[in-house]
Formats: sequence, C-alpha cells, structure tokens
Amino acid sequence: MEKKNVFVQIHEMEAQMENFKNELSNIKQTVKELMEDNHRLLTENERLREILKREVQAESKSEPFHVLQQSTQKNENISDTVGEGYDNLARLYHEGFHICNVYYGHLRMEGDCLFCLSFLNK
Repeated sequence: MEKKNVFVQIHEMEAQMENFKNELSNIKQTVKELMEDNHRLLTENERLREILKREVQAESKSEPFHVLQQSTQKNENISDTVGEGYDNLARLYHEGFHICNVYYGHLRMEGDCLFCLSFLNK
C-alpha cells in the first residue's frame, strides 16, 4: 500500500514539473517578445529624436525645412543610401537581431545565423 503512494506522489511531482516547464517556456517567450518590442521602440524613438532635431535646426535657419530637405536630397548619391542601409543592417546584426528574410527582427539566441552572414557577405 505504501509503495503505491510513493509512485502516485512521484507521478504527481512529474506532472507538476512538466507544468512548471511549460509555464517557464511561456514566460521565456513573453520576455523575448517584450525585449524585441523594447528594442524596436528604442530604435524608433531614437530615429524620431533625430528627425525632430533636424526639424528644429531647419526651423532655426532662414530657409524652410522642405527647401533644405530638397537640397540635401539632390546631393545624396545612391551608393551613399545603399551603404547606409548596409551599415544599419550590420549594426542590427551585431546587436543580436536577425537580418535574414527567414527570421528578420527576431533575437538571435544561439550565436551566428548562416542566413544572416550570407546576406552580409553579398
């Protein structure tokens, strides 16, 4: 009789451990999503501050903002834009995010991604 109680208790403990494992997995996924959202929002906030800073500087000058914007657009080369985009993707990759089309924007949890590296080497 006593042996059956021990096995029942072990079985109950195994079930509880499985529930804890599932709960921990769900919490880890939630934390991962929150970290991704936080990073996305921080990046967006940084970009908005840069835009606001440029607009304030443009308003302080005698020329309106749209005139300054048009003149800077004429001076940009296509290669500068491509280089800037590549630099941004490389920065995102080194910050720990995927830049490949398979997992774009997700955190890299297990080291380097071959898809991302092949994309950077193009």
